[in-house]
Amino acid sequence: MKLFETFVNPPRKYTLIPFWFLNDDLSEDELRRQIDDFEAHGVYGFVPHARIGLPETIAFMSERYLHFIRVCVEHAAKRDMVVVLYDEGMYPSGSCAGQVVAANPRHATRCVERSAPGPLGDDEELIAQDDRWMYVHRYSKGVIRGVHYLPDGKEFSPPSGDILNPEATASFFRLVLYHHYEVLKDHFGKTIIGMFTDEPGVLGRGGLPDIRPWTWNFETFLHDYLGYDFRPHLAALWEKEEPDAARFAVDFRRAVNARLEQAFYAPYSRWCANHGIALAGHPAGSDDIGVLKYFHVPGQDVVWRYIEPYKPSALEGEHSTMGKCSSSAQRHYRRARNSNECFGAFGWNLTYDEMRWVTNWLLVRGVNLLYPHAFYYSVRGPRHDERPPDVGPHNVWWAGYKTYADYCRRLCWLLSESVHVCHFAILGAPSTLPWRAAKVMFETQHDFNYLDSETVLTKCRIGADGIRIADMNYRALIVDGPDFVTRDILRALQPMINSGRVLPYLDPVPEIPALATTAENLVKLLDERAEPDVMVSPPPSHLRYIHLGKGRIHFYLFANEGPEEIDVSIQVSARGKHEWWDPESAAVLDEELPGRLRLPPISMRVLACKG
Repeated sequence: MKLFETFVNPPRKYTLIPFWFLNDDLSEDELRRQIDDFEAHGVYGFVPHARIGLPETIAFMSERYLHFIRVCVEHAAKRDMVVVLYDEGMYPSGSCAGQVVAANPRHATRCVERSAPGPLGDDEELIAQDDRWMYVHRYSKGVIRGVHYLPDGKEFSPPSGDILNPEATASFFRLVLYHHYEVLKDHFGKTIIGMFTDEPGVLGRGGLPDIRPWTWNFETFLHDYLGYDFRPHLAALWEKEEPDAARFAVDFRRAVNARLEQAFYAPYSRWCANHGIALAGHPAGSDDIGVLKYFHVPGQDVVWRYIEPYKPSALEGEHSTMGKCSSSAQRHYRRARNSNECFGAFGWNLTYDEMRWVTNWLLVRGVNLLYPHAFYYSVRGPRHDERPPDVGPHNVWWAGYKTYADYCRRLCWLLSESVHVCHFAILGAPSTLPWRAAKVMFETQHDFNYLDSETVLTKCRIGADGIRIADMNYRALIVDGPDFVTRDILRALQPMINSGRVLPYLDPVPEIPALATTAENLVKLLDERAEPDVMVSPPPSHLRYIHLGKGRIHFYLFANEGPEEIDVSIQVSARGKHEWWDPESAAVLDEELPGRLRLPPISMRVLACKG
């Protein structure tokens, strides 16, 4: 079967693309040697990432730095590998390692600070004043992480750039994007497939305490965007007891996000599209789904042990939403891929089994491009302990890494070259996604995607029978919290509300008659609105799945997220001849019965249904 042969050895473009920390004095020969070593272990791409430990003689975006990047790109081209460039000297993006602010100090990140009445300093503006406080527009003192060690061994931290300011972002684009293009334009859209932006932040890191984002003339933008003068309501950003504080806080956040999109993400996305590459990377928040519409490869990052095996964080809290956040954006905005920067700062105690478990956690949620964080050019001295571990060449599992890399490539290919089959969506907001209902859905094998309110209002076709968007047709929409339901959303969803296909979970919404008062009730209501896709007996709460269609063939990917083996009877809605595939050994498991699933911990199986 040709499809299975492709599954065994998919195209190289579905490779892992690890961050490659360029963190020491660089040598052309050593760069080429390491790239060859990546290829020998099944890794056909990389993100060359300026990292702490680079000598000052190789400053970010300097002629010498770009020379070494060119060496890497040219060697990758010879090896039929891909490269995603990185847009910053560390992170968060938007500073060009402090060069934006060096060119114009007014382009440093700004804020509004609440302070006791007193004289204004240089470069400060009084925005508003009440009987207790002054609200002062000033420099936030935010920084980014730097790439050079200072003589005392500490990190140099350049000032962060004001990405709410179109002039500052234009400077950033000139210094980073255009300069990369000038040096590497022959490889754009070929070997170079994307530009990675890393959690752009409107205040930078550190800086002044208890401040809020601001920029030059932001009061005018707020007035134009919100339709009223926001200055009399600034106190609501600090005092929850203020009248209508919650509404004003939401309005302010909406306006900041709108300005960020207008000043940074939208022009960045256009530049990448015009130069033949993808805007890749991820925003600052794990549930920031709204800005992902600007990414040609929507992404998120599971770092700092946000998600761990067998712990509540896998299904609870804001970070538990990130896998579905990026994959939902990919599907609704018709992108080919979505990504995750994974394993950063998990520590040297990260085990191979933990890495595999997190990998499966991402894959079964539809993530089809993985950026392992990271492969280290050098582990000399303090580099060894800078956001460890090295998950590649300097780890004990490197000798057998090709097995893992091929496993990921097979599943990323299958996830990319197919259409998601799913009947349910959960309503969210552009910068907030709920997890309570999602936990129930995962534990009862009811797959779903997230739909943020903006996408509902601008991209969806809504009727009495459900919601259609891109290739998706949702038969029910779950509302996990009344705060997600605005007047506009109620109007848009009215045909579905009338037909009982909008289902609030736990918390009633006065304008919506239906209500799922328990997890069991939610499952019952869902099964009444769409035939169950997967039926398992006995039902294991740690079984996850995703259903994919490719022509007349359907695939079910099953993952075991529990510590015990799963051995159950199983039925799926897809008809035809069924056979089990093992993505690790790339074998057809002829001995396995179609109606039985045996799944050891930390493993996945593919059920192919040939209609």
